[in-house]
Amino acid sequence: MTRAHLRVAALALTLAFGGLVRAFAGEAATAAQDAVAADVVVLGGAVAKPIELTEAALRGLPRTEIDIAFETSKGRESARYAGALLWPLLQSAGLADASGKNPGLRHTLMITGRDGYVVALAFGELDPHFEGKSVILAYEGGTPPASFRNLQLVVPGDAHGGRSVKDIARIDVR
Repeated sequence: MTRAHLRVAALALTLAFGGLVRAFAGEAATAAQDAVAADVVVLGGAVAKPIELTEAALRGLPRTEIDIAFETSKGRESARYAGALLWPLLQSAGLADASGKNPGLRHTLMITGRDGYVVALAFGELDPHFEGKSVILAYEGGTPPASFRNLQLVVPGDAHGGRSVKDIARIDVR
């Protein structure tokens, strides 16, 4: 079968079964193409134990509140956010290749919103042995208010809000 035939077959399956199928084998799918329920955020990639985060799981973790201020295209935004720290979640998932000197420093986090917006964080930004930023997955605060359905990445210290991904679908360790 040719690549064109595979694309047509994948599209037909998508339409026939209403599922979300990757139309191009081997290519990364956007968050909108992933078959991830709206009430789950997947922490995966190069981790030892992928995690499906639910609202109950995030709210069950210690609550962290932070005040941030950053520039947006609409002016300065200041807000208080509450949520779960990302670092303990990464520790729970563990690195798939945790050998060698400072293995985390070889990794990047790719955070993807359900609209396909993707940003990167260096693993060392969160690691308390290096920068130790208190990056949270916010389920409360901000304007409009964050919620689990609109779970927001909050990166303190950024001058601009470009990495404040809203409606997170995936967190991938690369």
